[in-house]
Amino acid sequence: MPMSTSSAVSKKSVVPAVFGRQKDSFGRLNMSTVAAEEEEETEKKSIWKKIKSIIPPANERKKLLPLGLIFFCNLFIYTILRDTKDVLMVTAPGSGAEVIPFLKTYVNLPAAIGFTVLYSKLCNKMEQKDVFYTCTFPFLAFFSAFAMFIYPNVNVLHPNALIDHLAGILPLGFSAPLSIIRNWSYALFYVMAEMWGSVVVSLLFWSFANEITSVDEAKKYYPLFGMGANVALIFSGQYVKWVSNIRKALPPGVDAWGVSLKYLMGAVVACGCSMLGLFSYMQRNIVNDPASVDKTKKKGPKKAKVKMGMRESAKFLMDSEYIRNLATLVISYGMCINIVEVTWKSKLKMAFPNPNDYSTFMGNFSSATGTVTLIMMLLGRSIFQKFGWRVAALITPTMIGVTGLAFFGLNMFSGFFEPVAGALGTTPLMLAVLVGAAQNILSKSSKYSLFDPCKEMAYIPLDQESKTKGKAAVDVIGNPLGKSGGSFIQQILIFLVGNLAMATPYLAGILGVLVYFWVKAANSLATKFDEAMIAVEEA
Repeated sequence: MPMSTSSAVSKKSVVPAVFGRQKDSFGRLNMSTVAAEEEEETEKKSIWKKIKSIIPPANERKKLLPLGLIFFCNLFIYTILRDTKDVLMVTAPGSGAEVIPFLKTYVNLPAAIGFTVLYSKLCNKMEQKDVFYTCTFPFLAFFSAFAMFIYPNVNVLHPNALIDHLAGILPLGFSAPLSIIRNWSYALFYVMAEMWGSVVVSLLFWSFANEITSVDEAKKYYPLFGMGANVALIFSGQYVKWVSNIRKALPPGVDAWGVSLKYLMGAVVACGCSMLGLFSYMQRNIVNDPASVDKTKKKGPKKAKVKMGMRESAKFLMDSEYIRNLATLVISYGMCINIVEVTWKSKLKMAFPNPNDYSTFMGNFSSATGTVTLIMMLLGRSIFQKFGWRVAALITPTMIGVTGLAFFGLNMFSGFFEPVAGALGTTPLMLAVLVGAAQNILSKSSKYSLFDPCKEMAYIPLDQESKTKGKAAVDVIGNPLGKSGGSFIQQILIFLVGNLAMATPYLAGILGVLVYFWVKAANSLATKFDEAMIAVEEA
């Protein structure tokens, strides 16, 4: 049946309308898709921009990468030395953790003072790069000689017969000094290992880093310098553990420690030579490159170089409240960590009397320290950027105060915690060892990630005289003085109350007092640091 005219017209008008609506719909859909794609592209660009903002520019990468590798080598070496010196000295004949306070006071401190005199003279006569080489080579030579010549002949070199005779005559209170004399080569190794941390890590490396790093770069990258270095803690800890397993596998009659020392000191010398090679590379290719080190930007007011003797240098530093505050921070850290650490090591020897087991535990301890420090390093950059120098400087004393008092509390009230230890499937002794290990790990990780960068940033706005000699006095004398001060306190308490266990309540109280003065000095230094930075910017 044919359609009517009106019906045909109606149908024709409907079709274009439908197609028009579809076309409009497709247009809107297409525009929406384009907008979504543009938004996604913008988001990708934003993410890439954020990634690029995190990555240092090429001129900064050129110096930051070798600096990080030098610090990596430094801490790899120091971790091996730190673990080895403890095993040697604590497990030596007639020795123990109680010897450490006497060793730090009467051997380590005089050696540090003597080195400071020598360093001051070297700085007056040599360029800084030559001082670096001159101070580093003797360490590497000694550690090599110890493994190859000194340790294999300890029975000839150590005066065992003389000390046995003197021990039968002198009172029991002389046992610690006699032990140091008996094991003099181990004591010398202990001091050289401690001095590596003070001289090569704290003084030489950071002096060099401060010379080629601006304040803005320091704020961004100092917390990250240690990230690669603290991977070294993980690797060196596992290396020590691997060497411990080699000792276990050796047949009877073989000098296990002699074999392990050759492996350990071989790694120290190899890493030390790598560090010197990197330092030499930076001297040739980076230090004089204006794109990497802009020497026109002064980090502090420039003064003419003045040669000063030790007495004049000490007077100059004592007149500076800024340097005194820095020294208070370093000394407080050394005293606090020593007060807790010696008590912990006495518990550690009770739990692991066998040197192999002791060394294996220390290897795992170092690896755990490296892992936690890496996490703290990642947080450190954000803390500096969001909260500033003051907050970053106050975290370490707070951490040490809280965890240290918890450790002492566990020792003082061990009977109260015995059910807790039983529920955890361990003993009060092992629980104290683990809590002490956690305290040491958190203390060291906050030191490497926050305390050290804060301390080094504080030197940057100073003039060259204050920076060079002030740093030498604070780092090389301040570190041992802090540890020796803590050791001297322990010696007095051991003499008065009998042993470390009886001295625990007094040590806890002294720790609280030290943390108070530490916090006070950090707040004072934060104010002066801000003032010094304003003066530098105005200059």
